[in-house]
Parts: sequence; structure tokens; C-alpha cells
Amino acid sequence: MGLRASGKVPENAHATLNAFIIYVAFPALILRQVHGVHVGMDTIYSVMMPWLLFTTGAAVFWLISRWLRLSPGTTGALMLTGGLGNTSFIGLPMIEAFFGTGGIATGILIDTLGTYLVLSTLGITVACIYSSGAPNARAIALRVLTFPPLIAVLAAAIMMDVQYPRWTDEILGRLGNTLAPLALVSVALQLRLKAFQGNWSALALGLGYKLIVAPALLAVVYFVLIRGSAAANSQVTVFEAAMGPQIGGAIVATQYGLNPSFVTVMVGAGTLLAFMTLPCWWAVLTSF
Repeated sequence: MGLRASGKVPENAHATLNAFIIYVAFPALILRQVHGVHVGMDTIYSVMMPWLLFTTGAAVFWLISRWLRLSPGTTGALMLTGGLGNTSFIGLPMIEAFFGTGGIATGILIDTLGTYLVLSTLGITVACIYSSGAPNARAIALRVLTFPPLIAVLAAAIMMDVQYPRWTDEILGRLGNTLAPLALVSVALQLRLKAFQGNWSALALGLGYKLIVAPALLAVVYFVLIRGSAAANSQVTVFEAAMGPQIGGAIVATQYGLNPSFVTVMVGAGTLLAFMTLPCWWAVLTSF
């Protein structure tokens, strides 16, 4: 925000950052993280969490948007930011802080095989549908199949048993590590305090679902309906569901023109509020 206010960057600098994130940093991170990941029966329920989170959120926001007569752009933005959690850049450090290093493996599985895939498939579909001049089914399928992060997931899966050369792993690591700071800068370049005006209702709706309602619903699923082998990972799984809005979803929503001003306040306010709600969720979850 300081860079923007000082005039040190062009007005549309976020567009360049977004392109680098989608076409370079995001695929590099996926190629490195997904490679070598193996899912067992004891972790399949954790991987399911982002899919449940997004589909439930999409249904809730669709119903409420019809009731409140929200614009298509705001509806799509709510689905992409309120239905996807920041399970990586904030999620993994938070897991380590509250549950120790033993929970990080579950967090990585949720992030790579859950959140990444949801954004690359269902997320892109929603973005296409709610963007202005929504394309037909064939065009949507083409955009999903050519979305760079999805291609990276498929490539990583194909090369699961291939050992990366050391230099390849290092290059992917350096490129992937640029995603978090660049994404935060991109969002902040677009964040203006006046963007809160006219977005209070949608903001309360989106953050209320993402930070409170969704984790509560998933806590019922994982602690009441699902038992047995999933119990050991349930605390970390629901904790990941309680994370603030995902920055990747915000980047995609912005690229597709889904109410960018609202998207920035959702991510900005949601990230800050999550630092207050997550300790509360940790206290609740560890009581089970």
C-alpha cells in the first residue's frame, strides 16, 4: 500500500504480478509440493475438506445472493474468497504454531490435493460463469483444462515416481517461494479503505461464513459423522477450514473482474480477523 501511495509502481502493477503468479509461481510451487505426495485411507477425509468447504459455500452464497439480489460479480467473488481457505501461506505456519510439526503433513495434503485442485477446477468454472459475458460450457472446459496450476498438478502426478534433479528442485523452490509475497503485494496494491463502502453486508456475509459458519459445519462432519481413522487428523483438518480467504482465489477473481474492490477487502480484513479467530478455534478443537 505504501508503494502505491508513493507512486513507485504503475497503477496497473497488480496485473503484471497476477500474471507471474498464475503462470510461473503457482505452477512451480505445485510441481514441487505435489511431487512425492501420497494419499492413504487415513488422510483421504482430510483431502476432502476443501471440496466440501467450496461446494457448501457456493450453494450458500448462491441462495443468499438470490435472496439479496447481489450482482453476479459479487456472488462469484464470495464463492472464490469465502469458499477457499488460505491453507498454505497462513495455514501451514499456523498448524506448526498450534499443533506442532506433526500436523504439517496433513496440511500439505489438504493444500496440494484439495485447495489447489478445487481452485483449478471448480474455482475456474465459477469465475467463468460469473464473469461478464459468461462463456459456454465448451469455453469453460477449455479454460479449466488450460489453467496453468491444473496442468502443473497433472504433470506432478504423472512424474510422481520421477526423482527431480537437485537443480530442478531448487529452481522450483525459489520460484514457488515468490508466490506468497507477490500475492500479498498484489492484493495490497488494490486495497483502498474506500472499498469498504458499499461492501459491508457482503463482507459480513463472506467472512461470517468463512471464519465461523464453515468451520462449525465441518466440525460436525469430522467429529460427529466421520470417525475411526480420520479422528487423528480431524483437529488439523477443521483448523485448516477456519483459515482466512485464500489469496489464490482472490487473484483469480480479480483476473476475471469479479468485483475486485470487494475481493481485496475480503482478503485484507479476513486475513487480519483470522489471527483472532484461529486461537479460538484451536481452543475449541483441542477440547474434543
